[in-house]
Amino acid sequence: MDHRLLSEEPWPNGSLAVMELPLSADQRTVLRGRRRTACGRDVLLQLPRERALMPGDRLTDAHEQVHVLVTAALEELLRVEAATPLALLEAAYHLGNRHVALELHEDELLLLNDSVLETMLKGRGLKLTRCCRSFMPEGGAYIAHQHA
Repeated sequence: MDHRLLSEEPWPNGSLAVMELPLSADQRTVLRGRRRTACGRDVLLQLPRERALMPGDRLTDAHEQVHVLVTAALEELLRVEAATPLALLEAAYHLGNRHVALELHEDELLLLNDSVLETMLKGRGLKLTRCCRSFMPEGGAYIAHQHA
């Protein structure tokens, strides 16, 4: 099924999204291939390589008969907290130096669960907790990025 992105256009004829497509942060960057919707239907993505998919993006087939809403799948993450803002900044620096995908917040960092990184961060005296949440990592210095 050939899909296209419906950026900010309304659903055709006022219709609603029929299916949800939960994707991990990594899956949202791969614009071609088979995926499974939340209701178990297989879809084939064949999108132009313009940008990564974002939660809230809407897809349709060439005939506008199938409507899919992209959502952020829940992922196993590590939540990093520090006693001071500087300690959190240092953690972000060391993780960035290893090219680790990070979701940045004022008082926490989120990264994919990784036992090696967990050991390194604990060794730096940081507080780590495991959680299951959607993951929205920063796009990097050369990717256009906008916070909602």
